Amino acid sequence: MRERYTAPHAWQLTPKEAIALQKKLASQVILNDDFGDIQTVAGVDVGFEENSTITRAAIAVLSYPGLELIEHSIAKRPTSFPYIPGLLSFREVPAILDALNTLASPPDMLLCDGQGIAHPRRLGIACHLGLITQLPSIGVGKTRLTGRYGAVPTERGTWTKLEDKGEIIGAVLRSRPGVKPIYISPGHKISLESAIEYTLNCTGRYKLPETTRWAHKLASNL
Repeated sequence: MRERYTAPHAWQLTPKEAIALQKKLASQVILNDDFGDIQTVAGVDVGFEENSTITRAAIAVLSYPGLELIEHSIAKRPTSFPYIPGLLSFREVPAILDALNTLASPPDMLLCDGQGIAHPRRLGIACHLGLITQLPSIGVGKTRLTGRYGAVPTERGTWTKLEDKGEIIGAVLRSRPGVKPIYISPGHKISLESAIEYTLNCTGRYKLPETTRWAHKLASNL
């Protein structure tokens, strides 16, 4: 396997050490657009096998803006970190890096099943993965981890601010009329406005972006 991406820190940490590392890394996150032409977008998702003892990470690379599947990768490894809300990147990212490292070419942008800065310590999985890969990354969450928001209009593409402690940490986005909204937040090297735009551009007839739908199928072995 070609080690294109490697973490600059250890993964075998105690929860206390992991939280301290998150606080340190959060200061390195870039929240403005720092990328060039986007021709490929990748969905990132993780599933588990054998009573969660095996982590199964999937990457689905789609053309942009055509959203045609052009490459995919799956990697498995023993699960080495417990399930702790807010620390999921320590459980999932090692396998994701394995999957990314088997791709023929790196994608131009990552859309992660999870949070970006919409996280108690502003370092969700999209931020952590973005910092390691230095790829622009977006958190696309199906549920809220932290923050408050008001009513979301019913029309597709409308959104309301997700706020926490006086800070805008994401958007609650109506990706399809008549269904529950999704939670969008910047991960790294992208602004909130662009994160919303790219997520919508990757979303078709369904609630979730095509990147997420493809990656979920692969991660869940569907």
